[in-house]
Amino acid sequence: MSTPSIAPPQRDPADVAPADSYHKADPVWVYRDGWRAGVIEASSPRAVTVTYRPGSHRGTGVDTFTASYVTSRADKDPTLDQSADKLAVRRPRLGGDGAYAMGGPAS
Repeated sequence: MSTPSIAPPQRDPADVAPADSYHKADPVWVYRDGWRAGVIEASSPRAVTVTYRPGSHRGTGVDTFTASYVTSRADKDPTLDQSADKLAVRRPRLGGDGAYAMGGPAS
């Protein structure tokens, strides 16, 4: 599905998925001065929190939207849809005595 063309007030309520049907990391479109690519951060029965691209630049914003302002997205977004193998995870290293070198948990 490409970018939606209908504004939230004109959407058929039967076509609007409940907010709590979305899950963390689901790709979505959100309506903020036009439809923008986003990714679900959290959901509740009344709203979703989404990281989205507010413009054509690579920056992102985070906001909360009600269900009529959100719809599923199939198109890939290079900024938001990074595969797990591209994400860097920083892990503490163990010191020579087996203790965490970055102030990790103490025994």
